Amino acid sequence: MTIDSCDDCYAWGATRTHKWLCHGCRGWRQRRAVGDCLTCGRHVAVDPVLRACRLCWRQADLLGTDDITTAVQNGHQLFFADLFRSRRGKATHPGPPGQRPGPTARFGTAGTRPPEARQWTIFDALRPNTTTTPRPCTRCGQRPVKHHQAEYCYPCQPATQVTPPPCSKCGSPTDYYTAGLCIRCYRFSPLTVDSCPDCHAWGTRRGNNWLCEGCRAWRRNHPHLGTCGMCRQSRHINDDGICRLCRKQPLWLPDTARAELAEHVRRWGHQLYFADMFSGLGVRVARAAAAQRRRLLITHPIPPRHPVRHQQLAGFNLPRDLRAGREHGFPPPADPELVTYLDTCVTEHAARHGWDGKVTTRTRMGLHILLGLQDTSGAAINATDVIALSCLRVPVRPILDVLTAVGYLHDDRVPTIERWFAHKTAELPETIVTDLQLWFDVMRHGHTSPPRSKPRAPRTVQSKLRWALPALHAWAEAGHEHLREITRDQVLAVLPASGTPRHTMLQGLRSLFRLLKVHKRVFVNPTARIPVGRLTGRIPLPAPVDRIREALADDDPTRAAIAALVAFHALASGQLRDLQVTDVYDGRLHLGDRSIPLAYPVRDRLRIYLDYRAARWPATGNPHLFIHYRSANHIGPVQIEWLAHRLGLPTQSLREDRILHEVHATGGDIRRLCDLFGLSVAGAERYVAVFEPSDPN
Repeated sequence: MTIDSCDDCYAWGATRTHKWLCHGCRGWRQRRAVGDCLTCGRHVAVDPVLRACRLCWRQADLLGTDDITTAVQNGHQLFFADLFRSRRGKATHPGPPGQRPGPTARFGTAGTRPPEARQWTIFDALRPNTTTTPRPCTRCGQRPVKHHQAEYCYPCQPATQVTPPPCSKCGSPTDYYTAGLCIRCYRFSPLTVDSCPDCHAWGTRRGNNWLCEGCRAWRRNHPHLGTCGMCRQSRHINDDGICRLCRKQPLWLPDTARAELAEHVRRWGHQLYFADMFSGLGVRVARAAAAQRRRLLITHPIPPRHPVRHQQLAGFNLPRDLRAGREHGFPPPADPELVTYLDTCVTEHAARHGWDGKVTTRTRMGLHILLGLQDTSGAAINATDVIALSCLRVPVRPILDVLTAVGYLHDDRVPTIERWFAHKTAELPETIVTDLQLWFDVMRHGHTSPPRSKPRAPRTVQSKLRWALPALHAWAEAGHEHLREITRDQVLAVLPASGTPRHTMLQGLRSLFRLLKVHKRVFVNPTARIPVGRLTGRIPLPAPVDRIREALADDDPTRAAIAALVAFHALASGQLRDLQVTDVYDGRLHLGDRSIPLAYPVRDRLRIYLDYRAARWPATGNPHLFIHYRSANHIGPVQIEWLAHRLGLPTQSLREDRILHEVHATGGDIRRLCDLFGLSVAGAERYVAVFEPSDPN
């Protein structure tokens, strides 16, 4: 933004250079203290005598009254910035209390110039001309003299009236100022804001030759000067013979043909606007940023660099006090070339993933700290050292992503599931823990040699072990030191009678003993041929209506969009997490081979969320629909727990509520449930089982 309204008098034409104040309000603030205006009640600079602000004080001069309260009883008359300074000469000053302002009298009423004290010199030395304001006329005291040797302006000539000559620079026959130039061309004239000579947009400056940014670019791209085919004015025209002002008129009349538009312009005139309305609101900045990103993406690839193979071993490791380093400074990196290489990699990674400047700067800062703390210069960086930087408010995840991409990360972190396994088996005998460790390693990583097995998901490993742990602790308390001692009767003794607890515990024990039997760690499988039983299914229940309405009407666009997708279309948590922006188009939601027509309330909330997402993370490279401030810096999905936390209630309960509503609306039609929500027949029967048809009688 280059031009805006004044903060004090709301006059259009203030600039950032003058702290968004016009010239009049700047001078007003310099000589007056801040207070409450008795007329309008605003807290601005107030005249100490009149107890009024400049906006209210100016109304008395505009209406020709001495009472400021009467002048503003019907509101304020706004004006353009520096309007009184540019066309009426000197600014006006407040008179005595109770009187409206009058012109500043620089000279006496007699019309003679005051005596000046002059220091006569023997000779005149050549010195630069530092005069910025021409001498005023000795008769009127308002207009400048016609040239530097004269004493009067043209209208105040003692003889006959003389018409001022045209401007020697632009040829304008009006607005003569002094020295043969008009008020627009004279460098030190009080005119600071005026209209564009091409499109007549108000708000241009002398620094741009009184042209707005659009007309400057138009003249540069269309240097041919000719007669416009619509307005018949001599302007810079394009290949179609149209000037820029006529070219902008279709913005206000979009469905008008060219012939009708030309007739409309000749009959009714043009729709004018303020200067830089189309280019002053960040468009050029956004285009420059996009061009910079494109330049970064098409740069030549950086030659790969690999970490050194040797490593300097330390005699003993002491924990580093990073907080003390923040206060006293960190050592500089020993390899400047590696610093330059990693900085370039960070810049490319940031441009590819849409990082903002703050994340990019902090990532470079964290890498510089890590390179300065290295024992072996040029070696791979440990992941635990990167995580330790979290106390300095350094983004850990972006640093790990950059180091992983360039191959400079040594992942020495202990997985969470291994710490969980060590904690859960800490109270078991060592021999049992040894067998459990074998089962845990094979389940996590698989076994490539006979007996072969595939690796399982971490959630599956945790579930199986969690189900089997009560039985293992019971056997350990009974004095058993090895799993070879466990018999069928001992398994039956520890199993629950029926239901889900029996089913899950037996599933965990079977997984454990089957693998140990195959790897010859036990002689027999004591869980073989034991009936598993049936799971006790959980009855789906409707969700509270008030919480659903609260989520749908929430001001947070993310929560409202999640609630709408689940409440109307019963999406599962995994589907929400993996949903991408390209899956929503043409009013439909595309999930694999399913195409779901979106309800109109869902479309409205998704449109609001997508506008918020584009404004909050305009350059993110994450393709997923739902992201947050951390996932916006990489391409991975959010966690399922984050979706439930943002929604405010479990997504599964909201999904069940929607399916139950459809069951009651369709009378328990299983085929319809399978088509609408992608359920299997068994999954649909779980919801139909709770349906109780109403009595027709």
